[in-house]
Amino acid sequence: MAKLQVAIDLLSTTEALALVAKIAPYIDIIELGTPLIKKEGLAVVTAMKAAYPDKLVFADLKTMDAGELEADIAFKAGADLVTVLGAAGDATIAGAIKAGKAHGKGVVVDTIGVADRVKRAQEAIALGAEFVELHAGLDEQWTEGYSIQVLIDEAAKAGVPVSIAGGVNINNVRAVIKAGAIVAVAGAAIYGAEDPAAAAKGLREAIDAVA
Repeated sequence: MAKLQVAIDLLSTTEALALVAKIAPYIDIIELGTPLIKKEGLAVVTAMKAAYPDKLVFADLKTMDAGELEADIAFKAGADLVTVLGAAGDATIAGAIKAGKAHGKGVVVDTIGVADRVKRAQEAIALGAEFVELHAGLDEQWTEGYSIQVLIDEAAKAGVPVSIAGGVNINNVRAVIKAGAIVAVAGAAIYGAEDPAAAAKGLREAIDAVA
């Protein structure tokens, strides 16, 4: 069954916890965004895991160096999954994966800024990543002519476990799952919705209808 991940780009622990309180029944993975972690520190990871021990807490560190060290810090803070950038060297990814194995946790490789996302996804899975995030960042999404279809097509080509992040919403989430993504990552479609609970419920039902 494909999972629903909420990407929380709010900027306080209080706001993040309040959002998850509304949507928890419908989501599997709670992603604490890079800006949120930079502002609040890893204390937000610890707080979220304490509040929702049954959910996977995803610390979006976007590590570029010191893979084992940074991953170890996040796992000790309560993270179940941490991100390393696909643009990082193999040694950085491998180091984070080593820390993941030591803690019984997972590493997700984020392909933001990678030219050939399909090739890097295959390489990252070979290194031992839990899954690879085919990711178009916020700045890329705001570029004229951007379409999530690019990521959907890449997921179908990759042939390895991937998530898709880059404008997932109720109109395209079925295509995301049909392309083979094991995780659909929704951010603004949930936290920016007038009724986040209804938005998350709708995404959950759409995902489950495909499975």
